[in-house]
Formats: sequence, C-alpha cells, structure tokens
Amino acid sequence: MEKGIDAYIKEQFQIGEVNLRTYSPLTFAYIGDGVFDLIIRSVVVARGNTKVNKLHHRTSSVVMAHTQAEMADKLQPYLTEEEQDIYRRGRNAKSFTMAKNATMTDYKKATGFEALIGYLYLKDEFGRIVELVKSGLDEIDVHI
Repeated sequence: MEKGIDAYIKEQFQIGEVNLRTYSPLTFAYIGDGVFDLIIRSVVVARGNTKVNKLHHRTSSVVMAHTQAEMADKLQPYLTEEEQDIYRRGRNAKSFTMAKNATMTDYKKATGFEALIGYLYLKDEFGRIVELVKSGLDEIDVHI
C-alpha cells in the first residue's frame, strides 16, 4: 500500500510518530484548514485553467465558515463516533479569534469541521477526508 501524504512528509522530514491525544482540537483545526483549502483549490484548478482571480473567487466561495458549517451539519449522520467526538471537541474549543463575515455558530461549527479534517489528515486517512468533503459538497449542493 502506498504511503499517505502525512506519512510521506514525516518520512522526508524525519519526523517521528506523534501521539494525537496530546494535540489540541485547535491544532487539528489549524492543519485541517490548510488541507481543506488544498482539496478545494485542487478541484477548482483541475476543472480548468482560467484567470487566478476566478480561481480565487471559486475557492473562497467554498472555503468559508458558513459553507463549512453547512457541510458539518449535513455530514453528522455519516461520521463515526470517534469522528463525532473530534468534531465536538473542535466545535467547543475556546478560540480567541473569529472569522470575518461569520456568525459565532458558523465559526464554531467550521472549527469543528476543520478539526475533524486535521485529525483525519494526521491519522493519514486522506481517502476518508476526500470522501467526507465530496459528500458534504454534494449534500449542500455546491458545484465548484
């Protein structure tokens, strides 16, 4: 079986295994934000070469707290107990910042969603991340 992205990065940079239980939900959300952004950018770019401004507009219409909150709501029935726990921990984490143009509720749900994405990434479960992102986009009927 081929190595996942996170395992490959750890190998190349000689980073040892880590105990994910020592990571805060906001740390998961930090990496999850970047992973989600990369997935959406990858889909947008794969759909055709165009002006960078258009690419950015398409990406930013999905990579926003409100969209992530909607996805999180729709994905709840698909999540395992472990995934629901990570989502809840992220959603309930005390954050000292808030996204622009987002309600507190959307921001908390988006943080939970990003925490889940980050956790799965650090567990090297990229396939599961893509499955959830695709299902979430389909559920809220977003076409990139």
